[in-house]
Amino acid sequence: MKSIASLGDLRGKRVLVRSDLNVPLDGTRITDDGRVRASVPTLRTLLDAGARVVVVAHLGRPKGTPEEKYSLRPVAERLSELLEQPVAFATDTVGDSARETAAGLQDGQIAVLENLRFNAGETSKDQAERHAFAEQLAALADAYVSDGFGVVHRKQASVYDVATLLPSAAGQLVLGEVEALRRVTDDPARPFVVILGGAKVSDKLGVIESLLHKADRILIGGGMAFTFLKAQGHEIGTSLLDADQLDTVRGYLETARERGVDLVLPVDAVVAPEFAADATPTVVDADKIPADQLGLDIGPRSSELFAGKIADAATVFWNGPMGVFEFEAFSGGTRAVAEAVAACPGYTVVGGGDSAAAVRTLGLDESRYSHISTGGGASLELIEGKELPGITILEEDRA
Repeated sequence: MKSIASLGDLRGKRVLVRSDLNVPLDGTRITDDGRVRASVPTLRTLLDAGARVVVVAHLGRPKGTPEEKYSLRPVAERLSELLEQPVAFATDTVGDSARETAAGLQDGQIAVLENLRFNAGETSKDQAERHAFAEQLAALADAYVSDGFGVVHRKQASVYDVATLLPSAAGQLVLGEVEALRRVTDDPARPFVVILGGAKVSDKLGVIESLLHKADRILIGGGMAFTFLKAQGHEIGTSLLDADQLDTVRGYLETARERGVDLVLPVDAVVAPEFAADATPTVVDADKIPADQLGLDIGPRSSELFAGKIADAATVFWNGPMGVFEFEAFSGGTRAVAEAVAACPGYTVVGGGDSAAAVRTLGLDESRYSHISTGGGASLELIEGKELPGITILEEDRA
């Protein structure tokens, strides 16, 4: 992929930057600004080069029309603090405000346009509608930089179509993400240990299938572990279950045995009678969960087992929490795994999404990991070996 340097002298040029600013909000308060902070290096590079930077992004899932609760205004304000300079804000995506704001920028100045998904063209399945919106975005700039890794697996106007209309390059974030994740998948140093968590097996079918042919050890935690335990014939009480994936999971267990992959499941679990922060936790053997209880975390013996499997890894990829880490009583497993990955001397990648959120929520030092991805779904699809539209369009030679 081409880097920003390939775009030549950018002084005085308007550069459209697709960033990933999709952060969690409590009203207008950002509760995790990790993605905003991750966008800063590329933006600073462009501003220092004298570019006139027009940032586009989405937040939440509005249905193609404006919704105040999804406004990017709080994000623009936080970006201004991080960049230590004013950030202009346009109140629409490609309308009068966007055009006037972009046109009014001077060298080294920056603006954020309102939420792209306030316009139905951004995510439209109709190619003509999507492309028409992309043309309006492209008209605001002289060049395009793709730096929103969290959306590169989507064929959307600001991710894919705009790159066909303007001189284009990958930003530092996207280049770094692709390099880090391909280091994990292409020729990982061994032992290669994968830790997968999260709620459902069905969310990670492709990545499990792929990693069974690449990893030396796969550790399964989170809600998805209970489908594996059920597939082995164990009682899981009222825990999460992907009942329609039981046969698939049995196939994974058999494939792991055939290939000599150490597929590790929890040996104990922290259970409770209900899904609630103040529910009473109890530790039980993973194969003896009471019928009226549901598993909300891996237990202390499982945490110790997993940490031991991680300790000597040369490469680690972790995606998905081990339990409901947002609830203090059920955060122990995720914390133990996060600490074990941080302590591992090998190359360690946290695969975005809830895993990255857990690192920050639990107050852990992000610098202890080799790489923390900003894209959950994009990370998984790249690990799985899928082609990502926002990456492939940047790799095409359209000169």
